[in-house]
Amino acid sequence: MPYNKINNLLGWLCFVIATLTYTLTLEQSVSFWDCGEFISCAYKLEVSHQPGYPLFAMIGKVFSLLSFGDVTKVAYFTNLCSAIASGATVMFLFWTITALAKKLTTNRGEAVESSKLISIMGAGLVGALAFAFSDTFWFSAVETIVFALSALCISLVFWAILKWDAHADEAGSDKWLVFIAYVMGLSIGIHLLNLLTIPALTMVYFFRKSKNINIKSGLLAFLTGVILLVFVQYGIIQYTVKFSGWFDFFFVNTLGMGFGTGAIVFFALLIGFVVWGILYSIRKRKYFMNLAFLCLTFLYVGYSCFSYVPIRATANPTLNNSHPDNAFTLAGYLNRIQYVPSPLLYGPYYDGKAIDQKEGETLYRKGDKKYEETGKKQILVYDHNTIFPRMFSNDGQDPLFYQQWMQMPEGHTPNFVDNMGFMFSWQIYQMYFRYFLWNFVGRYNEMDGQTSMAGIDGNWTSGIFDSGKHLPKTVTHNVNYMPLYALPLIIGLIGMVYHYKRRKRDALVVTLLWFFLGIAIVLYVNQPSIQPRERDYSYVGSFYAFAIWVGLGVVAIADAIKKWLNAKNAAIVATSISLLAAPALMAKQEWGGHDRSTKLTAHDMAYNYLISCPPNAILFTYGDNDTYSLWYLQEVEGVRLDVRLVNLSLFTADWSVRQMQRKLNKSEPLPITMPYSKYKDGTRDILAFSDAGIPGSVEVKDVFDFVTSDDPRTHVEYQSGASSNYLPTKHFKLTVNKDDVIKNGVVSPEQQSMITDTIKWTYNSNIMLKNNLAMIDILAHNNWKRPFCLAVTSGLSNIIGLDQYMYKEGFVYRLLPLKPDTSVKHQSTKTNSLVMYNTIMNKFKFGNFKRAKYLDQQSITQFYSAMTVTFFDLATNLQAEGRNDMVVKLLHKYDDEMPEAQFPYVDIAANKSYMAEIAYRAKDFKLGNKMINTIDDYLTDQIDYNHYLLQNNGSTFDLRTVRFGVHIIDKMAELARAGNQLALANKLDNQSKDYHTKFAGVISNINEDDGDAPVEE
Repeated sequence: MPYNKINNLLGWLCFVIATLTYTLTLEQSVSFWDCGEFISCAYKLEVSHQPGYPLFAMIGKVFSLLSFGDVTKVAYFTNLCSAIASGATVMFLFWTITALAKKLTTNRGEAVESSKLISIMGAGLVGALAFAFSDTFWFSAVETIVFALSALCISLVFWAILKWDAHADEAGSDKWLVFIAYVMGLSIGIHLLNLLTIPALTMVYFFRKSKNINIKSGLLAFLTGVILLVFVQYGIIQYTVKFSGWFDFFFVNTLGMGFGTGAIVFFALLIGFVVWGILYSIRKRKYFMNLAFLCLTFLYVGYSCFSYVPIRATANPTLNNSHPDNAFTLAGYLNRIQYVPSPLLYGPYYDGKAIDQKEGETLYRKGDKKYEETGKKQILVYDHNTIFPRMFSNDGQDPLFYQQWMQMPEGHTPNFVDNMGFMFSWQIYQMYFRYFLWNFVGRYNEMDGQTSMAGIDGNWTSGIFDSGKHLPKTVTHNVNYMPLYALPLIIGLIGMVYHYKRRKRDALVVTLLWFFLGIAIVLYVNQPSIQPRERDYSYVGSFYAFAIWVGLGVVAIADAIKKWLNAKNAAIVATSISLLAAPALMAKQEWGGHDRSTKLTAHDMAYNYLISCPPNAILFTYGDNDTYSLWYLQEVEGVRLDVRLVNLSLFTADWSVRQMQRKLNKSEPLPITMPYSKYKDGTRDILAFSDAGIPGSVEVKDVFDFVTSDDPRTHVEYQSGASSNYLPTKHFKLTVNKDDVIKNGVVSPEQQSMITDTIKWTYNSNIMLKNNLAMIDILAHNNWKRPFCLAVTSGLSNIIGLDQYMYKEGFVYRLLPLKPDTSVKHQSTKTNSLVMYNTIMNKFKFGNFKRAKYLDQQSITQFYSAMTVTFFDLATNLQAEGRNDMVVKLLHKYDDEMPEAQFPYVDIAANKSYMAEIAYRAKDFKLGNKMINTIDDYLTDQIDYNHYLLQNNGSTFDLRTVRFGVHIIDKMAELARAGNQLALANKLDNQSKDYHTKFAGVISNINEDDGDAPVEE
């Protein structure tokens, strides 16, 4: 059979294997993080977060149509888009590897011998399928996320440059370069990762066309590639839109024409310039000029998909992040101004003090008839700076993290050595190489491991020496324990060394691909410290590059064993061994940890948020996982469209506040009375607290009127001469109209005697941001017409100090005007018990928690914990109210729906032990014993492991787990004895005595208060 036919057939075989794998393990509905937003934006063609993913949304829309009107299947089909795209990525990777392997084994123009054919095809199969079954790539392949299609673009352009390389001497071969430019332009509408292939592509062109290859010319070619990357990233993507903005500014503000006129003129001129360039190059027979203009044209044609953003923003869809409906807001949208950029080449250390402030570029917004100035970008000048700053952030806990990670003593002034140490140890090793080793060496579990190089959680492992580590069963019996014995890494390193020995130039190109899609991203992004989630998905292109070497390892191994076997048999043996050692092993070890076919956690947790809300509620959220799945439920499945979702982290933007002042879906406008002029960008962005000495509490409406007043007497003047509103007091009150409360059904008839006359509270910050301002506007003017709710996982600290009046009603806290119960130690545990009981027992869904084959980290750490605390708080309060019959039913509901032992940490075991205590008090000793035995199995597993660490001087010995764990066992023993469960009590006592002996001197001073309070979300 001809080489090309075999090559094509096996490439398609890789596609089928990969796509079938991803389809079988596909997430059936929405998953966590950005997926809910992406599905929503695809389904309704809405505007997602910066910098926008328009082509991704349009492709997703096409796949959503396969649901044929069944909205519950939309997520499945957009997930399927990722699966198919990922399968295609594997296919193009196969053809890339075979192209490089052919160059490695056969001279150009030579026929491929049968032995070499086996090696080449074996290399393609091993490398492509190893990547198909790799941890990071597989994770993105089964959900609606941009990285699947982005990886396809990467594999497509690199395959295309090799196609050009193979036919570069033929007429018309440069069509591949034009094709690459087009894919580059299209990929901007998916993700910018593909642009990082440009330096590697440039070197392929240089090695193929240059007649004078040396170090100097090579460096010049490399710099040309970097310049091209910068040109596309800034010149094409950003400055095209910026220039159109300045044209529009001139036409609107100077010539008095309508918005968009200048942008139209600019793009007409740009198109005219490109057309002129093409025609001129044809007339003058300037081939390379013609090629450059053709590439530029197709780059712009691909990039034109971004016209989607202002078109859809103007249509005012429900999700309309940043509302980029004009050139200025679109430029900021593309430039990600929502996110504070990290300094790259020069900037402060984290301990630097601001000593001056400089004005940067002028900022504008779209006014009624003209563009209006909103101020100037402020640039702070610090007193302690460095070149290449890596430890620069002074936000929150970042300085403490730097000090702990680098083990710097208190009072130590960071220097350049510390700066570089942090870069190499945390940014490069912990936040890149750890991920790299996950994919080619193996992984302990699915937990986050950013904070420790030595711990189990989130760390890599080969599995070779794990039998001697006495690992806990929570690791070894978990589907996420995926040791690969470092075999894929070894094969890849063999392939890399062999590649460098035989074809240095090609190996250098792959190295550039690996570097720019990995380490270069680390250096450019300059992550300040702990991230909201593990960031391995950002480096999938780098893992793709290494998979090429995994494939070429087959050629190297075949060449090595030709000493003992003939060439054909050596190729067969090398291929067979490598297939077993890499893709087959990876598929076996990693299938369980990627099989999401039975998981519905994200979907059902979002459903529980919405179903916990009373009719027409306002639901405040804060984080991504509190919000994106909710958007999906409403925008796609149409669940509870009467509930208005308000993401507090976005509510600081004027466009978000303005959006809340109009009807969305079935939700009426929020009672925000401020006109746009009161809160538009640059107006009341931050109001500082300045105590005016006002006695007592001030009516919240009066506070609102004061801080939104334009009267100069309500302003404070600063040293700079500027003046602004300020917050004169932190002591607020809201007078309660009992008739309004009763009329609107805020409380039950039994609770009417508990209604307070006045809600009094202390505002919990020294500044008031736009979201807080809008919130007090709602409080002042709502008149109890719309329920005021907060997602339980968003934290009461985000509700401006109203903790005493917030009661749980399922998965939300609700503001209730009831007299505060000062006897409650933890305000977050209060429940509106009967309402909450009905919600949990009759309305909640549980995400197939108990039966799912796989649960991701968010399911375990965030939502298992939240669910456990939710049940515990309600059971505690029901029991205090004397409703033991409800308590028993509630505890059995928890036992029926939730896994027995999914403890991400010992605190959740403590909470479950309190539930066992409640079961005992309700006389349900069978359930109480079951819970205690489950908890005991977990604790002894953890404590025994820590005893091994203590004996072996393990640096990750966890004193708190030991002390708290033994304390819980002691408490459970007391509980069992008090319940006359003597056999269980004796078992626990014996364990406790054994641990006190083993850990003598370590746990002798256990704080008796440890664990006496529930651990909240």
